[in-house]
Amino acid sequence: MPLQKTLLNRFRGAGGADGSSARAGTFRADFTASLVVFLVAVPLCVGVAVASGVPAELGLITGIVGGLVTGFLPGSSLQVSGPAAGLTVLVYEAVAEYGVAALGVLVLMSGLLQLAMGVLRLGRWFRAISVAVVQGMLAGIGLVLIAGQLYALADVKAPSSGLGKLGGLPGLIADVAGSDTAMKALAVGVGTIAVLVLWPRWKPGARVLPAPLAAVALATLATAGMDLPVARVEVQGLLDAVQPPGGSEFAQLAEIGVIGTVLAFTLIASAESLFSAAAVDRLHDGPRTDYDKELIAQGAGNAVCGALGALPMTAVIVRSAANVQAGAKTKASRVLHGVWLLVFAVLFPSALGVIPVAALAGVLVHAGWKLIPTKDLVPLWRTHRGEAVVLVVTSSAIVVTNMFEGVIIGLLMAVAKSAWETSHVHVEVTGLKDAPEDRPVRVQVLGNATFLRLPKLLDELEALPHEREVRLDLSGLRHVDHACEMALATWAERHNAVISRDSAADAADAADTANTADERALA
Repeated sequence: MPLQKTLLNRFRGAGGADGSSARAGTFRADFTASLVVFLVAVPLCVGVAVASGVPAELGLITGIVGGLVTGFLPGSSLQVSGPAAGLTVLVYEAVAEYGVAALGVLVLMSGLLQLAMGVLRLGRWFRAISVAVVQGMLAGIGLVLIAGQLYALADVKAPSSGLGKLGGLPGLIADVAGSDTAMKALAVGVGTIAVLVLWPRWKPGARVLPAPLAAVALATLATAGMDLPVARVEVQGLLDAVQPPGGSEFAQLAEIGVIGTVLAFTLIASAESLFSAAAVDRLHDGPRTDYDKELIAQGAGNAVCGALGALPMTAVIVRSAANVQAGAKTKASRVLHGVWLLVFAVLFPSALGVIPVAALAGVLVHAGWKLIPTKDLVPLWRTHRGEAVVLVVTSSAIVVTNMFEGVIIGLLMAVAKSAWETSHVHVEVTGLKDAPEDRPVRVQVLGNATFLRLPKLLDELEALPHEREVRLDLSGLRHVDHACEMALATWAERHNAVISRDSAADAADAADTANTADERALA
C-alpha cells in the first residue's frame, strides 16, 4: 500500500486531494484545447495536401504523426506540428518533378538529417539564420502559394513555375470572366476568404468554432445547398493513401536534384519549426523550448511521415497559437489532437469528399497572405535597410527560380551584408602638412580590412601626394584578409619604388647640371 500511494501521489502531482484537483483541471484544459486545435487542423491538413498535388489523406496522416509521435517527444511542450503552408510550394515542385512515390524517401531522409543535427546539438545554430532570410523565405512562399491558389479558386490547373503562375494571371482573369462554372467556384473561394477575415471579429462565434473550420463548413453547406458544379476533394481512404518508399525511390537519391530537395526540406522545415518554437515561447509562461530536443522530435516525426509516404511536417504557428490561446497546459493537448485526427480519418473519410476545392484554396490564399510581412517591411526599411533588401531579394529569388535556390541566394546576401557591415576601415594620415616634404608620410589603417572595402581603401591611398614616400602601418588592424593584405603591400611597394626612381632621376639630373656648369666654367 505505501508504494501504491507513493506512485499515485507522483501521478497526481504529490498533492493529495489538491494535487488531484489540479491534475483534473489541467487535463480539462488540455482536452478542450485539443478539440480546438483539431478543428483548426482538419481544413489546413486537407488544404495543404490538395495544394501540394497529393491525396488529401496524406495531409491528415502527417497531422496524425505530428500529434501522436512528435507530440509525445520532448522539446517545445505547447507547439503543434503538421503539414504547413510553408512547404507547399516545394512539395508541389518535388511531386511534379519526381512523382508522389518519391515523396516518402525525400521526407524520410530529411527526417534522418534532422535527427542527426539534433543529436549533434546543431539546433541552436538555426537561431543564427538571418531573420530577414526566414521572413523573405516565407514571403516568397506566400507569393507563390497565393498565385497558385488563385487558379484553384476557379478550378483551373496552375502553371508549374512561380513566374508562370504570375504571368498567367491576365489569361486566368479572361478565362474566369467567360466561364459561368469558374465564376461560381470563384464565388465559393472568395466567400471562404471573407469568412476567414470576418469570423474572428464575431467573438461569440469565434469562441465556438475556429475561423478555418467555420469558413470551410459554410462553403461546403452553400455548395451542397445550391448544388454548385464545382470540383470537390477526391477521397481514396487512409490506408490506400499510404505509399511507403521502395527500392526504386531510394535509387533516386543518386540524383543531384533529389539531394538538393532533401536539403531544402531539411533547412526550411527545421528553420520554420525552431522559429515557430521561439514565437510560441513568447505566448506562454511555461517551460522554454530545448531547440536540440525539438529538432530531434521534428526529425522523428518526419522520418515516420517519410516511411508512410506522407507530407513533410513542421511546427505550425497557426495551430500552436490556437493551442496556447485555448488554454493548453501540457503536451497532452497536442497528442489528443492527433487522436481526434486519427478518429476522423478512420470513421469519417467520406466527409472530405463534400468539401469544395475552391474553399480550401481560399483557406490557403488567406494563409499565404499571412506569410507576407506586410506590416514589418516599411519599418524594417526605415531602421535596417540592408535587412529589408535581403528580405526582398530572397522572396523575389524564390518566385523567379525555386525554393532551394532562392533560400541559398538569400543566405549569401545575408552573409555578404554582414561582411560589408563588419568590415569598417579607417585611415589615419600623419606628417602630410606639418612635416618637411623630404620626410615620409605615415599612414595607419585601423579596423577590419576585407576585400569588400578594398576599392575604397585604395582610393584613399591613391589620393595621397604621389611625390611623398609613404610608410604603411597595418598593426592597428583587428582583421585583414589575404587579398587585402597583398593589395596594400603591393601598393606601398610600387608607390615608394616610383618615389625612389624619381629621386634617383632628380639626383642624376642635378649631377648633369652641375657637370655642365663646371665644363662651362673651365671653358
